[in-house]
Order: sequence, then structure tokens, then C-alpha cells
Amino acid sequence: MLGPLEAWHEGARLPLGDQQQRFVLVVLLLHANKPVSTEKLTEIVWGGNPDRRNLVRGYINKLRKAFQGTDAAIETTPTGYLLRVDDDRIDTARFARLRAEVTAAVDAGDQRRAIGLLRAAVDLWRGRFLEDIDHDRIGGTEVMGLDDAYLDAVGDLAELELDAGDHRSARDRLRQVVRADPARQKHAELLMRALIAGGDPAEAVRVFHATEAALAEEGLEPGPWLRKLAARAERGEPASSLPSRPGGFTGREAELAAIEAVAATPGDRRAVWVSGAPGVGKSGLAVEAAHRLRNRFPDGQLLVRLNGYTPNVSPTTVADALDQLLGELGVPPEQIPASVNRKFTLYQTELYGTRTLVVLDNAHSPEQVRPLLPEEPGCFAIVTSRRVGEPDTGEHLRLLELPPDDAFALFRTLAGPLRLRGRSAEVAGVVKRCGYLPVHIRLAAALFRRHERWPLEHLLRQLEESGPWRADSDDVDGTAAVRVSYLQLDAAQREVFRLFGHLPGPDLDVAGAAALAARDIAGVRAVLDDLHEVCLLEEVAPERYRMLDPLKEFAAAEPPPTTPTERADALLRLLDFYLVGLAEAVGAAYPFDRAHLPEVHRTSRVVPTFGGKRDATAWIAAERDNLVAAIRCAAERGLPGHVWRLAVLIWRHFNTTSRFEDWVETVELAWATVRAEPDEERGRAHVLLRLATAYDRLGRLEDALEAATRALPMWRVLGDVLGEADTVNMLAISQMQLGRHAEAIERFEAALEKYERCGDRRGQAHALSMLGALNEERGNLDLALRRHRAAVRMLREVDHRQGLAHALNNLGTVQQRLGLAGDALDSHLEAHDLAIELGDDSLAAYALNYTANVHRSQGRVAEAVRHHDMARAAATDVANTDLRTRLFLDRATTALAGGDRSGALRAYRAALDLATGAGNRGHGARAHRGVAQALHALGQHTDAAAHWDAAESEFVALGQPEADEVRAEHASLTCACR
Repeated sequence: MLGPLEAWHEGARLPLGDQQQRFVLVVLLLHANKPVSTEKLTEIVWGGNPDRRNLVRGYINKLRKAFQGTDAAIETTPTGYLLRVDDDRIDTARFARLRAEVTAAVDAGDQRRAIGLLRAAVDLWRGRFLEDIDHDRIGGTEVMGLDDAYLDAVGDLAELELDAGDHRSARDRLRQVVRADPARQKHAELLMRALIAGGDPAEAVRVFHATEAALAEEGLEPGPWLRKLAARAERGEPASSLPSRPGGFTGREAELAAIEAVAATPGDRRAVWVSGAPGVGKSGLAVEAAHRLRNRFPDGQLLVRLNGYTPNVSPTTVADALDQLLGELGVPPEQIPASVNRKFTLYQTELYGTRTLVVLDNAHSPEQVRPLLPEEPGCFAIVTSRRVGEPDTGEHLRLLELPPDDAFALFRTLAGPLRLRGRSAEVAGVVKRCGYLPVHIRLAAALFRRHERWPLEHLLRQLEESGPWRADSDDVDGTAAVRVSYLQLDAAQREVFRLFGHLPGPDLDVAGAAALAARDIAGVRAVLDDLHEVCLLEEVAPERYRMLDPLKEFAAAEPPPTTPTERADALLRLLDFYLVGLAEAVGAAYPFDRAHLPEVHRTSRVVPTFGGKRDATAWIAAERDNLVAAIRCAAERGLPGHVWRLAVLIWRHFNTTSRFEDWVETVELAWATVRAEPDEERGRAHVLLRLATAYDRLGRLEDALEAATRALPMWRVLGDVLGEADTVNMLAISQMQLGRHAEAIERFEAALEKYERCGDRRGQAHALSMLGALNEERGNLDLALRRHRAAVRMLREVDHRQGLAHALNNLGTVQQRLGLAGDALDSHLEAHDLAIELGDDSLAAYALNYTANVHRSQGRVAEAVRHHDMARAAATDVANTDLRTRLFLDRATTALAGGDRSGALRAYRAALDLATGAGNRGHGARAHRGVAQALHALGQHTDAAAHWDAAESEFVALGQPEADEVRAEHASLTCACR
């Protein structure tokens, strides 16, 4: 329909009949896949003449014959007819679809795809829309707008092609449109731009005159953009003071896309204000963006250095900046006015009707920039500054350091790939040392290129010894630039800036900064805001700040402190803040741990307050990296009381969030710090208990047993019954997993008695639940059920949700074995809900895995597999050996039940490896039994025999009832398994 009406099938044109029949077809096509009543067809084609109504059926029958053997069909509906056809087989529908996809591609920043889609859309046209059809007979004015849509598409395509530098395609397509209708100013303008870009300004001038004459016939004149283009074509190339593109420019695609999006958005005073710290690459980004936008702004690309933070240079005045801009726009010096106001007026007049891009680099303030921003809607400005702009100075874009991969690529490009082959780790170290900042990466790369015989390790050592700041003493964007910013600060700002250079952690919130600087929160908040304003700090979250690494290095090394103990005093205040704050947060987040926590031996002038558990856990999570760094810092500074208390206070968070590496690192560091301290007996007892807990979670059962054994006499000497109970309980857990069940039962009963003596109902419930688990292991299911129910009831009464979730999972496993599948599902689902509420991935994975076991026991293998997969996903980041072993064991059992013998064998063997490594004899016995069953099912009977024997002997040694089951199962076999 985009041209004469035609229908084709398999290379042959279909006969569409006379004009009346074609009118009927077109109406059906315009309403394809929608019913059209006979009355509506008659109304459109014959003006509602009732005598013609009876003709419709005949034409429909003829069209049906024409479409026989094709994918198109005309269906009769209760109210009329419906043409059933794939929309993509109708060129108008395909044209509309392609244009819609163009919009999505443009929104996604995919210019190449947008161009391809528009070319496909435009190429569908073979002439005017239905040029051989009388439009009045198919809907009149309602269907005549598609020709305008074609012209719009040609214009949109030309815009994209010009932006992409393909001026020839735009020129050839536009010539036909402008020749047919020279009064179309938009298309004439695009054609002139294409001709000028192609080096044919004379033809561009001829196009202008032809359009001017066509407009004159209609009583109109060419618009300002056409006139500007004609003037440009007559005088030659537009003004441009852009420097060359920064060599090796890498990354920043998101930032470039953001700048291009603002440049493409219609509106008055379009501008982007790019802020960021020294060396982050603001100027390089602005120049790269300006080069990419040259085709969009063909009337000029101007750059003015405003020297806002150039060392030893005063900021450029508005008058001087306007003089430079006017001169580059071609205004003779003698015609530039003397007053700033008149310069501003002339500047805006010169920009009127143009598409000019202005880069205002290194601005000092919004006041310096405002008079230099173009007011012409067709123009665009990019401003760079260390300060943040204001709402009327453009869209704000904060530039941070490069992502590590982009920093790596930049150094590789600049240093040359040949010397870097196979040295990825060293390159990563270099760019990290450079703070991922482009200016310092360039300095390091230049240094490496100058010294051709340097190995990369030598460069890295140089950087580690002196830092990239001193790689070039003439670098105005390095140390000197930061020093200029520092010297502009007042005394309070300088002090906070210096102290940030000594932070042990990655960031600091306002309260922590108040403690660090010994100031009130309101005062330090204002100082932090000022430092952020001049890009010496980055705000990573509301009221939380960090300093880029090179700035931090400068702050720590360069500015002299006001007193010799400035750093030491500030760090001690910060460590006190973290210690007191963590104690408050743990007490609010885990109220049942309060009696188990050590007393805090320090005070802080700033103490965080928490509205409840959620606030407290959020604070611990936000400060986690800082707290770990504080523990290391306290160890380095010889503060054992801070070290062990911080490590002991944060253990529950690490346990709940399964951050085992941090947990083990901090408690092992605490142990190394306090083990020889004469006055830290209580610290040693606390640390050894938490070390045992961490080792247990990691499956290091012998290490856990040793740590708890060493801690027990310490608690007895201290007369701390609660600490003794916790340690006895921990001993029992390790013994249970090591298969020493009799000793474990004795220990759990002893712990229960001590918890009762202390009135610790949470501890009592935990001991009861573990006794239930042991009784289940030994086949005493009724007793196990009573123990678990008692534990669940007690934990509900005290509202200890994490303990309740564990106890519910234990209860559910016994309920399943007793045939109470419905009750078991309820228990595990409640445990899962609690785990999600608590954010405990380990608990959630256990609950999902046990839910899968219940489904398997009821023959719902597919549902069991689904829940096993969910459990595995939940446990992805959990380093819990017991959990991982159980997941393999239970998935293997489900796989065997579903007939997947090979999958079952792989999972059982993985479980056996884990159990053997951890020394968990119970899991090991079950894994041996599973491997034997899977090998037997696969016909590998000889290999299975040893596993049958190992499973039986282990269960016998553990005193578990599975020994009789394995013995009977093995004895019933008549194959080589015997």
C-alpha cells in the first residue's frame, strides 16, 4: 500500500479485481485482524448507499478466491468480515512497527540499530500511499496521513545518519524529497547540512535559494537556521576550538550517553554540568563528548578554559571569556563591545539560529558560568568543575573514578599491550594504586613508556613507594591541583580533610565524622557538605562520605597536622565510637545476646541511637567494612581491648549473614592480639568461644572442639556460668557432628542445667532442640518430637525468631519421619518465612531443602527437585559445610527417586568428599550408603561393595539405627555388591 496497491505471493502478483473490489480490500487491510461490519464497508466505499450493501458478499467471495493457497484469509464474523493476515505482511503495519522499534532503539542509545530500522522502513515506500486508489473511497482524510509519516521518517533518518557521519546516504535520499517539495524547510536544512559535510557548499547555497524562492511564492521567508547554514556554506568551515580527542579514551559510556541524551532533548538553555575530584577525567570526558556531538552541532564547537582551580592562575573573568567566545565566532576585535552586558547580548545574538556547542572547562562557580551559557535552544553547553552546579546551570553529572575494567583497558592502551602480556594481576595493581583515576593512570603509563627496560613489577614498586602523585612534578592536575583546593579551605575544613586521610575504613557517616573530629553533628555536617561541594569528598549514601584513594593518600601525607597527636587522638575517638555504637546496635538487633556480650570499657561523645531492630541491623550492615577495618586498626595500634570486643560484638551479624571470611579473620586477629595479654582473661574466653563457633560453621570440627575445650576452664576461673554454658553447648555441637553422640548428649544435658540455673530460656530451648536432633539420630523419634516441641514452645514464648526457625526445621524433620507430612511442611514453611524475615540465607536454604524432602517422601519428585534448586540458589553465597553436605545428600536422594542414577552418584560423592574433609561421621555414613545404592542401580556392583561395608560400620560405630537398615538391605542383594 506504500505506493500502488499490490499483493504478492511466492514471487507472483495476485489479481485483485476491479476498482470496487480493491476498495473493499483496502478497507479490510486498514482494519486487518479486526472485524468490519457490512454496514461500515458500505458506508466507507459507497457512501452508505443501501443499494450497494448486497455487493459486499460478492466482492468478499472473489477476494477469498484470490487469496486461496496464501496465509491470508477472510473470515465471516457475526457482524461482518475479518481479514486474518500476519501484520508483518502488510507494508503499512510493518512500517509502523519499524518506527516504533526505532523509538525504543533511540531510547536505548543504539544509534546503529535505529538507522537500520529506519532505512528498512523508508525502503518500503514505492511511491505515495495508495497512489492508484481514490482515497475518498477508502476513508478520505482519515487515511491520508501516511505520506507525512514517510517524510517524517526520512527526516529522522537523515538526522541520525548525519549524527553518525553518513552524510552521503542522507544527501541522496533528501535530494528526492526536496526536489519534489522545495518549500519543506526541515528537509532543505538537513540536505544543506549533508552537502556542507560532504564538501559541496555551492550546492548547499543553490538548495537554499530554491527553498527561498518556493517559500516566497507562499509569502514566507527562510527561517534563521536555513540562513545560518547558507552563511556558513558561503564563508566555509565553522568555528572550532576543540583540542584533539584525548588519546586512548576508554569507558565512560554511561556518562557519554547521559550527555548525549541531554543534547538530544528539546528545550531552552540545554547544558550538562560535570563535577568531580581532581584527576577524575572531567575535561577528557567533555572533549570526547564534544567530538562525538560535532555533527549534531555543525555551526561551531567552542572551548574556553575558565581556570577555576588552575594553580597560580586567577579564574578567567566573564568579560575575558566572552571576548574569547566572540572572537571564535568571527566577530572582529574592534566590533566587540567594552561592557560585559553588551558583550553578553552580542554573544547570544551570534548564537541565535545556530547549532553551536560550547565547552566551559574548569569553572570556578555558577556565577562565572551563567553569562556564558547559550540561550538559543539549538545550542548546547558542557561545563566541568570541581564544584556542583545549580538547577539553572544544567543537568548535573557527578564523575567518579573509572570502573576497574575500564581503568585496566586505559593503562593497557596507553602503555602498549606488548609489554603487558600475561601481567593482568600487575596491571590491576597499578591501576588500583592510581585510584582508578584517568590522570594518574596516564602518568603511570607515560612513566612506564619512558623506561623501556622497567618490568611492570618495578613500576608497581615505584608507585607503592611514592604514589602516582609525584610521577611528574609539572602535573597541574595532580598534587598541585589538590593542594590548591586544600589551601582554599578554612581551618575546620582542612582538619576534617586531613583526618579523612587516616580513616581505617572506606567511608564515614556524619556521626562517625563528628566523633573523629571531636565536633557536634550539625557542625561537622556543614563541613562535610562543603568538602563534597568542592569534590574533595564523595557522598556514597545520604550523610555518608568517602574520599577517593589518591586524595586520601594526599590528605594523609601532605598537609601538616595542627598537633603531633592529631591523628592518634582522632583515631582513638573513632574506635571508641565504633565500639560503643556496635554495642548499642547489637543490643538492639539481637536482644537475646545482651547477657552474653562483654562490657564496653570506653565511652564516646557521639553515640548512635536506634529505633528498633531494623535500624540497628541496618547500621551494622552499613558499617560492616568500617568495623572490620577498625579491628585491624586497633590491632596495629596496640589496643587489644578494642580488638577483641569489636570482634566478639559483631560475630552474630557475620553468622546471620554468612560472612565467614570476615568472621574468622576478625576472631583470629583478636586471638592473636589477646592470647598473651596478662589482663585479658575474659577477652580470651570470649574470643575462643566465638572462634569455635566460626570453625564449626565452616566444618572445621576438630578446630572448633579444640577452641571450645581451651575456653571452658577460662569461664570456670572467671565464675561466669552463662559463658560456661555457651561453651559446653558448643563442645556438644562439635562432638555430635564428629559422631561422639554419647559425649554430646552428656554435654547438652549439662548445658541445659547451666542455662536453667542462669534463667536463660533461649539457651535452654537451644539445648533441648539439639537433644532432640541427637535423639532423632539414634532413632528415638517420639522423644525427639517431645524435645523439639518443647524447644519450639519455649522459643515462641520468648520470641527468639532465629532460634525458632532452627527449632522448627528440626521439628519438621522428625515429623516427616513419623509420617506427619502436613505438619512437617507447616514447620518448614514457617521456618522459611522467618528466615526471609531475618535475611538469613543459610536458614532459608535449610528450610527449602527440608521442604523438598517432605515432597519427595510423598512421591512429588518434581516439586522436590524445584525446592532443592531453590535451596541451592539460596545457599550460593553461604560458606556452611554442614549445609552444603546436606544439600548434596538430599538432592542425591531425590535424584535417585526420580531415576537419575548418574546425577545421584555425583551428588553423593560430593557429599562424601565434604563430610570426609570436615570429619562429620554421620554425614559420611549416609553418603557411603547413597554411593552404594547409586552404584548398585547403575550395575557397578563391585565398586559398590566397599561403600556398603563402610556405611554399615560407621552407623554401627555411631550407634544409629540405620546400621540395621543397611545390613538388611545389603544382605538382600544377590549381585556382586555382596
